[in-house]
Amino acid sequence: MKIYTRTGDDGTTGLFGGPRVPKNDQRIAAYGTIDELNSLIGLARSLEVSAEIDAGLARIQHELFAVGAELATPEPESHHTDFLTDHQVGRLELEIDRFDTSLPELKNFILPGGGQAGATLHVARCVCRRAERQLVTLGETAPVRAALMQYVNRLSDLLFVLARATNASNDCLEQPWEK
Repeated sequence: MKIYTRTGDDGTTGLFGGPRVPKNDQRIAAYGTIDELNSLIGLARSLEVSAEIDAGLARIQHELFAVGAELATPEPESHHTDFLTDHQVGRLELEIDRFDTSLPELKNFILPGGGQAGATLHVARCVCRRAERQLVTLGETAPVRAALMQYVNRLSDLLFVLARATNASNDCLEQPWEK
């Protein structure tokens, strides 16, 4: 299989089971941002994260491929690319609660940063929120399943908590926002 096909040289790309669309189509922007998020999570995994966080991030990377597959398919149910369910959303919520209980209570906003891994997870959280905004925009013209919206929303929350947990385990102090 060749990496290049030359079929996109005219500024279009093919959707799974569907038509060719411009590369700036909102659907392409949405799954492109999910891909960007997946790459940032890969970068975070290459830094100083615990084995427990690394394992969770690896699973999330697989799940983000499922999100991308669904977004790349105009009719995901008929092509069986609607992989994510409420189960994955619930698991994210459990992980948020589990990691959050070990962290100091937030009394102020904190500045994104810390060590390399924590700061990278904060950047991933921001990209996740952009992906969520793009899903909302896509939903104005095409159906987007609630499970996808919920998953991406919870994932941004989990990435925030994992950034804090990673910084705490690496003895990186959180810097509160000064008004």
